[in-house]
Amino acid sequence: MTRLFDVLYHQLENLPLEKSLNGRDATGKWKSYSSQEVVNLAEKAASGLISLGLQPGDKVAMVVYKNRPEWLILDFAIQMAGLISIPLYPTISVGEYEYILNEAEVKAAFCGSGDLYKKLSSTQKNVATLEHIYTLDRQEGILFWEDIFDDKNIERLTEIKAKIKGEDLATIIYTSGTTGNPKGVMLLHANIMHIVTETSDLLEINKGENALSFLPLCHIYERTVSFSYYFKGVSVYFSGTDNLSGPDGDLAAVKPVLFTTVPRLLEKVYEAIYNKGLALEGMKRKLFFWALELTDDYEIDQKLSFGQRIKWKIADKLIFSKWREALGGNIRMIITGAAPCPVKVLRVFCAAGISVREAYGLTETSPTLTGNTLKPNGTMLGTVGYAIKGVELFIDRSEGDYKTDEGEILAYGPNVMKGYYKKPDVNKKVFKVIDGKKWFCTGDIGKLIKGPGGREFLKITDRKKELLKTSGGKYVAPAPIENRIREEFLVEQMMVIGDKQKFVSALIVPAEEALKSYCAKKEIPWTTLGEIVQHKKVLKRYQKIIDKYNPEFSHIEQVKKFRLIASPWLPIHEDDSDAELTPTLKLKRRVIREKFKAEIDSIYTEA
Repeated sequence: MTRLFDVLYHQLENLPLEKSLNGRDATGKWKSYSSQEVVNLAEKAASGLISLGLQPGDKVAMVVYKNRPEWLILDFAIQMAGLISIPLYPTISVGEYEYILNEAEVKAAFCGSGDLYKKLSSTQKNVATLEHIYTLDRQEGILFWEDIFDDKNIERLTEIKAKIKGEDLATIIYTSGTTGNPKGVMLLHANIMHIVTETSDLLEINKGENALSFLPLCHIYERTVSFSYYFKGVSVYFSGTDNLSGPDGDLAAVKPVLFTTVPRLLEKVYEAIYNKGLALEGMKRKLFFWALELTDDYEIDQKLSFGQRIKWKIADKLIFSKWREALGGNIRMIITGAAPCPVKVLRVFCAAGISVREAYGLTETSPTLTGNTLKPNGTMLGTVGYAIKGVELFIDRSEGDYKTDEGEILAYGPNVMKGYYKKPDVNKKVFKVIDGKKWFCTGDIGKLIKGPGGREFLKITDRKKELLKTSGGKYVAPAPIENRIREEFLVEQMMVIGDKQKFVSALIVPAEEALKSYCAKKEIPWTTLGEIVQHKKVLKRYQKIIDKYNPEFSHIEQVKKFRLIASPWLPIHEDDSDAELTPTLKLKRRVIREKFKAEIDSIYTEA
């Protein structure tokens, strides 16, 4: 198998399912598609795309707010027709849509509900190539995607499929980027198929078992995992982050064996658990925090004495089993990526019998480069795992002022992108030839550590372009400082600043619910978050947090001053102003610096 749509027929012939792809319909009820139905619908849609006059190599955009089976069916159809898919984030501005649609010369687009049709149709006056827009939900007066279904071109479709090779372009994914216009990452069928085939055994889930998919399918992370699920014959239930928890949520309904997530969602679950513990009283409260303290020293495959095993059994029966039940009760594995996950959060979940494993990759690498697994000697907490089969890593220390053993992470393998679309100058900068091999420069800083079983595990320490340089000429990596301090329940978000300044400082967004609990305990009357962040006792509490963690860092890295910010940083704003986060929840540091220039200036003016 070398083409992505090969997994479609692989499942039908070898691992057929009655409930292959599943999603909630407009009434909230689950609707399921069998393996045969998925093939039939994908072929009809592909034939319909040919009837529209689209030719192999033409571009088709897709955008939805919430994951759904139709996305994957349409994705397969686009591939089979020899077309190139352009997945779009639903939360970007009309201006960004116009930029992408024009650069990619998109001819047709398919969208979900909400304001997406309005946003796409409003671009047509400035996007000359965009001829067709269809919705995935029936709306009066708007073309519906099933309207294109036909079987007129099945023979032609067979001819097109036969000519498609693994080396052909499958998709162009525009990375959200923390600065400037997005860049289109060109991924071949073979790039993504390498990840599908070489990581499927690392996914601890089997034929017919349930997986939950709620991370955006427009991101290569969830999209590739979905292809892997299909390859393994897994029953996939598509959902959204707004309907996961609670007795009526999708975790309880689906009872998944596996799902992928981002650290921020895990942190929110952890914070919710902790806040529930704070609300307990008497013996229940004591038991909760006794069990939580047990997790502080937890290690993978730890050896316990008889007495320790008794303690863990009690903690599991009374506390941890309830956490697992809240996630559906069947969880065997959770994979987290896209951003660093605090080790404390990983340790708590793993100790509770919820196996969270951190992985690492980029859109440009389809995406997986490394991962921690459930295999023997397969995990090292605090790292993003070991390189998957076929991938080579190199720590390049030739450029920059790095700490011992650290450098920029370079990657080589069959999953590395062809390049950025229409960006020859940028491509020259992101690839480096060493010993005859063309290495991709990830822009991440890290080091390789000898771990369990003698494997080399990768530890990410920072982003190359996010390194600060103080006025004294010293380099500071903000990510390790931010990730460590964000382990505190009172800290929702944080950004370290200090470039070209005498010292390092920080902007901190408080965790509002945790702060409310603290204020209630300290009898501080709650008014508004804007007023509370100015309260002397609250400022003193956050200073205590800074004082707690500063000794873990060198003198130059220590946070000398901070400002509490009363508005959370978001990936989208209703007023269409610049979002402070990318769609994958990474900090847009330039945007944050500009928006909070007054607060930053006040820090250094006072100094």
